[in-house]
Amino acid sequence: MILPIIAYGTPVLRKIGVEIDKDYPKLDELLKDMWETMENASGVGLAAPQIGKAIRLFLVDTTPFSEDEDLEEEERNFLGNYKKVFINAKIISETGDEWVFNEGCLSIPDVREDVFRNENIIIEYVDENFVKHREELSGLAARVVQHEYDHIDGILFTDKLSSLKKRLIKKKLDNISKGKINPDYRMRFYNPKKKTS
Repeated sequence: MILPIIAYGTPVLRKIGVEIDKDYPKLDELLKDMWETMENASGVGLAAPQIGKAIRLFLVDTTPFSEDEDLEEEERNFLGNYKKVFINAKIISETGDEWVFNEGCLSIPDVREDVFRNENIIIEYVDENFVKHREELSGLAARVVQHEYDHIDGILFTDKLSSLKKRLIKKKLDNISKGKINPDYRMRFYNPKKKTS
């Protein structure tokens, strides 16, 4: 089932996610719905807070980057097969030079900005079967994971912008939080009168 994506301005996007265990209710169904929701919105990642759940869970599918002719063939091949579930993830280290890339977010439609992030990460997490993994990632794969990881810590990519950039996009962000946009996928906007999870 395709779920509505939670819009900028909704408090759940600012919550630090809680860890879950394998008894989390209807986890298989939730993952299936999240994959469908992400694909429907043409995203490369989706975190649980973006569908209204303040838990430490996100998905990544970097397949669309495998078409990018500007990337080295080895990186394109890696990205073409990188599709994973991250549960209770913990970034152990972020190293290497900071590099810039133009990022966007499904919760913040029609806003794209250059964001600096470290080139390499080491991350520990469990997958959908609660098997533990430790991975070293670099380049675009690391960036997508860093972006989604920020979501489970209540951080948005717009938080990483300079104060000047933040001022320049303030009106756009206000419009998103008020629902004054027309994205081509389902969204849910914050209504302070209605309690959300």
